[in-house]
Formats: sequence, structure tokens, C-alpha cells
Amino acid sequence: MTAVDPMPLVAVLDALGQFLRPSTLAEVFVNGLSKAALYAMIAGGLTLIFGLMGVLNFAHGSLTMLGAYLGGLVLVLAVGQATGPLARIGAFFAAVVVVFGVLAALGGVLEAGLIRPLYDRPPIYQILLTFGVTLVLDELARIVVGFYGLQPISDWQAALGTKPGVLSASYDLAGVSVRGLAVFEILVGTVTVAAVWTFLTRTRYGLVVRAGSEDSEMTEALGIDVRRVFTTVFALGAGIAGVAGLLLAWDPVWGASVPLASDTLLPAFVVVIIGGLGTFRGTVYAALLVGLVDATMTWWFVNAIDFSGLPQMTIFLILVLVLVLKPQGLFGVSEVGGH
Repeated sequence: MTAVDPMPLVAVLDALGQFLRPSTLAEVFVNGLSKAALYAMIAGGLTLIFGLMGVLNFAHGSLTMLGAYLGGLVLVLAVGQATGPLARIGAFFAAVVVVFGVLAALGGVLEAGLIRPLYDRPPIYQILLTFGVTLVLDELARIVVGFYGLQPISDWQAALGTKPGVLSASYDLAGVSVRGLAVFEILVGTVTVAAVWTFLTRTRYGLVVRAGSEDSEMTEALGIDVRRVFTTVFALGAGIAGVAGLLLAWDPVWGASVPLASDTLLPAFVVVIIGGLGTFRGTVYAALLVGLVDATMTWWFVNAIDFSGLPQMTIFLILVLVLVLKPQGLFGVSEVGGH
């Protein structure tokens, strides 16, 4: 009889003891919050379009990718070698305004010109159309990037180089190593979520948006132009996707590249489905769940088990588990879309 090698078990127990240290738990928690902030921003625009309007927007990832490149271009033009950290962060928020405006305008044009005629048709038409838009946008980006001598598959290093040193460094806070970029991502994600939440729940136009998504006929009977409302929602969702791409352009895990479109599309749909269609609150909670689980699994499969691909698999395992136990998602409603 062959004896069982105790070394793997000993290694797992040692890793468990290290993981349960307060400093390690705090570090994983901060990393989980930063991942959750990114997931909330990536999926935030999609949940407005997919959840409130019922539009299957497969071009969402491409809009995020365009936001990364456009924002990176603004940063590269605005930031020089002598630019200080505060000026670089100021350039980032200036790029936010540019990216949001351009992507929102593009989203409004796409909705009014291409998607609006398909509202009364089966969802397969939306899938085919937005998938075609994805192919066109990705190839255009590939052509433009290649024309200027950049590698479309590799991360755009010039955009990454505009990140200030205070965000690239790590800081020791009470024995916990915290990345400056992680804190910045948490702050930007929190502000974005709070802004969208306030818009939907505390403004008159947000009330109109929710009313139009619930019952478009009754909303139109009250004299409200529902078509304009849907165009605004689509534009808002596209703008948020672009801002998320800008933030990813500073993150070395993501970076600005053409494959960013597909890399962000699947997690966005996963977060929206886990949270439940038709609810922005569900998307936020799902982003928190996925971000914390992703950070935990990343730690385990980097420090204890040499299999770096499994953290991404856990996201889809969460999706399968939620669909089995609660098919409508954590906070899902029975129907979405107002057309």
C-alpha cells in the first residue's frame, strides 16, 4: 500500500494559518473591495441598459475598451514627465468628462439609429445587431491602434505610464499592505455607484426612467417621451462603461488593449445576472460578492496552490450556484424592460 504524502496537506494548513492572520484578511478585504468597485463600474452601465431596458447589449465590452483608449489618449496628451501627482489625478478626472461625453453621445446614436427599431422584435435581433457592432468597433480600434504603431493585443504602456507614483506604490497601514491604486479604485467606484443610485432614486428624471422601464404605455399616456428616456438611459450606460474603461487603463491587471472588450463583457453579464435583472442594487451587491470571492481565491491560488486560472473560474461557479438556488438572481424581478 502506497503511503499518502503529507506535504500537500501541511502546505494547505500553513497557508490557512497565514490566511487567517488579521493583516492578511484585511489585505484581502481591501483587494476585494477594489475588485468589487471595478466590477460595479463595468456592470453598472450594463445593468441600466440590460436590466432597465431589456436590451441585450453585447457591445458593452467594446464601449469599455473604447473608453480605455480614448481616456488613455487624453492622459498621454495631458501628462508629461514633469507633471506632478495632483496634476495627473486632475488630468484623470478631466479625461473622465471627455470619455463620458463622447461615449454617451456614441451610445445615444447607437440606440436611436440601430437599436430602437428592434424593440418590438425577438431578443435574437438585438443579440445579432449588438454582436455585429462589437465586431465593427473592435476591428476599427485594431486598425487605428495598428496605424499608430501600437500593439492591439498588448497593454498600452504609455497610458499606464501616466499613473502617478502615489497610486503605483504600496503603503503599510497598521501592518496591512495597501496599494494606492486599490484605494483610488474604491473611491472612484463608490462615487460612481452613489451618483447612479442618486440619479435613479432621488431625481425626477430617474423616476421617469424607472417608470418607463416598468410600464412604457402608461408612461407615454402621461405625456412622457419614452423613446427619449430610453436614449438617455442607453447613453448613460455607455458613458459609465467608458469611464470604467478609463479606470482600467491605469490598472496593470487590465490595461488598455483591444481584448479588453471581451475581457470585461463576460464579468459584466455575470455580475448583472447574479444580482438579478432590473435592479441596480442587485448589481452592487453582486459586485461585492464577486469581488471578495475573487480576491480570496486569487490569494489562495497564488500563495497556496499554483493555478492562477482558477480565480476567474470561481466567478462563473458563483453564477452557476446562484442560478441553481435562485434563478432570478439575488434581487431579481420577474420581468424587465419597458417595451
